[in-house]
Amino acid sequence: MRGWPTEDETADLGSVLGALDDDACREILEAASEETLTATELSEQCDIPTSTAYRKVEKLTEAGLVEEKVRINTSGKHATEYRTAFDDVVVTVADGGVELELTRPDTESNIGSAAPIAGD
Repeated sequence: MRGWPTEDETADLGSVLGALDDDACREILEAASEETLTATELSEQCDIPTSTAYRKVEKLTEAGLVEEKVRINTSGKHATEYRTAFDDVVVTVADGGVELELTRPDTESNIGSAAPIAGD
């Protein structure tokens, strides 16, 4: 699952909780909530190996907790960058079940935003 679940889809509770239980994933979420970063930048900022950063952003993307965008470089080498895709996660345990609610960030601030362009 990429991006936000549609009304026909729901976030997988196990995937979300598993990602939130992972120290490196939480560090990535914190870093990516400040700005969009590539896996290499996340690796440096979170002090984790690049291979680990790639695995963790994949886990977070599959759980719907980060979104991917393409950073266009003037050299033609484009990079995937990641940003936290939620404001709040609410887990409710009631009536014999567990429910998960992800609150999306304010989308109005992103309207009309073009793909970021970076020089080398």
